[in-house]
Amino acid sequence: MASRCKTAILISGSGTNLQAFIDAVKKGDLDLELTVVFSNNPDAYGLKRAEQAGIPTACIQHSDYPDRESFDHAVIAELDRFEPDLLILAGFMRILSPTFVAHYAGKILNIHPALLPLYRGLNTHQRVLDAGDKWHGSTVHFVTEDLDGGPRILQGRLAVIPGESADELAARVQTVEHRIYPEAAGWVGSGKVRFENGQSWVDGKPAAEPVVQTHQV
Repeated sequence: MASRCKTAILISGSGTNLQAFIDAVKKGDLDLELTVVFSNNPDAYGLKRAEQAGIPTACIQHSDYPDRESFDHAVIAELDRFEPDLLILAGFMRILSPTFVAHYAGKILNIHPALLPLYRGLNTHQRVLDAGDKWHGSTVHFVTEDLDGGPRILQGRLAVIPGESADELAARVQTVEHRIYPEAAGWVGSGKVRFENGQSWVDGKPAAEPVVQTHQV
């Protein structure tokens, strides 16, 4: 991919991770071209964030379509107008169809609030506390048809504080997300990391494990 990797960010809500990308690009810490912010929700505050940053926006409501497949075909047609090299799922609350994933194979990133492969799915923070785990965090990974199971790129971890609530833990993990998601996307955009043969490759070598960073939050 070129150094100015054309990037589409997909959101459904407030867009806090989107803001982390906008800020990183503005500071010069991230060399991505944010070409469009797409939402399935016309009331998503993230669309306002994009407009304020001068980024084009697009919106298609999934409720206007009879099924996931037809909605995803419409989204593909809209996004392809912007010729994205990379798609960032930033709180996009839709499960992607196999057609969508195949169309953008190796070009879609997601972030999951757990140290994958642990705790796929929902309610990760409470599940970590219930298990008495010492570490928690978030994982940036390539998207495949395997939900939360694509090749991992970068994990940011933090120590669980005894007695903290799930909401307190979630807030700290979100702070880590805002640091690691733009960083990992930048690696993909620069070509340092790529998706090949179902694996994440770093600096030209297959990487069975993600890069792990420990954060103090």
